[in-house]
Amino acid sequence: MKKETAILNSIPIDPLTGAIAVPIYQTATFVQEAPGIHKGFDYGRSNNPTRQILEEVVAQLENGLHASAFATGLAAIDAVVKTLQVGDEILAVDDIYGGAYRLFTKVYAPLGIHVNFVDTQNLEEVADKINERTKLIWLETPTNPLLKISDIQAIAEIAQQKNCKLVVDNTFAGPLFQNPLDLGADYVIHSATKYLAGHSDLVGGVVVTKNAELAAKIKFIQNSTGAILGPFDAFLCIRGIETLHLRYEKQSKSALAIAEFLAAHPAVDQIYYPGLEQHELHHLAKQQQKGFYGGVLSFSLKDDQELVASQFVSKTKLFKLAESLGGVKSLICQPALMTHASVPRDLRLARGIQDSLIRLSVGIEDATDLINDLQQTFNQL
Repeated sequence: MKKETAILNSIPIDPLTGAIAVPIYQTATFVQEAPGIHKGFDYGRSNNPTRQILEEVVAQLENGLHASAFATGLAAIDAVVKTLQVGDEILAVDDIYGGAYRLFTKVYAPLGIHVNFVDTQNLEEVADKINERTKLIWLETPTNPLLKISDIQAIAEIAQQKNCKLVVDNTFAGPLFQNPLDLGADYVIHSATKYLAGHSDLVGGVVVTKNAELAAKIKFIQNSTGAILGPFDAFLCIRGIETLHLRYEKQSKSALAIAEFLAAHPAVDQIYYPGLEQHELHHLAKQQQKGFYGGVLSFSLKDDQELVASQFVSKTKLFKLAESLGGVKSLICQPALMTHASVPRDLRLARGIQDSLIRLSVGIEDATDLINDLQQTFNQL
């Protein structure tokens, strides 16, 4: 069965009414037959039928066995970090989402959980930087915002040798064409806000694993801390997943066309998109992502001034100036002032995030129209 068919087939028909759409169980609590005797649900924080179906669907998408859905992507990240103890360390990809950087350095570092940031494209550096306190290796691949690619399988082998757990944030690649659990990862994280939901109308996060012991830890943390995804947002996310394959393929094809346009434009300095053959790890992305590279790309201008980039992102008509990605409407942002503003400027520059870097999230509009929108913006500058 093709994966796009399996997605739809994994979403059950309501057994009580035959409803083809998953019902929204908007309830805080559930009546019990006797003390402790119930139908699998006792309180909305602990479990909810709508949320449970979403968790089962995402677990199947990632070829996992267990999933837990959270109120935000950062709450999902936070749950995995909570499996650590004081004195433990995380080895994390250097080009990391700004919110994760803030969580690691401003919340958990003062509590005694240290993070070492490394270029995870360099396997020797990954192996060298692991010590006896390292408990998690943390990847994004592709990364945000420079679209770096890390070898998941090779790093999973290093993690196993060093007795670490491997976490892969799979938000940018999505679960249709890249499945880190199959490559040896222990945890997969998604910001459900992005491609899974796909319509920029909710925030959410999911943690997926194949390991029952790890799943039990995450589920315990989910219930204990209460950062759950509500039933209505779970319903919206399920509805979004039904068209995930159509959206992701369309966005990937359009993003490639836009990347090729930008790569040839005289005002563009660097273009970051793993679908381009000139990307330094295109061959690895092609293998891991099965030929679909997502709808996110970044580029820097030859005029490397923050003001010029700010003017550019403010003059597009179809690309809307906003944070986030993966939705049906195309978005544009300036990471230095928006998504990665929490990262100190000297550190941003050292990692290659220039002041003039611009990130695009390509939607489902016509690719030619989007290219024309970018060209009219170049013309204005």
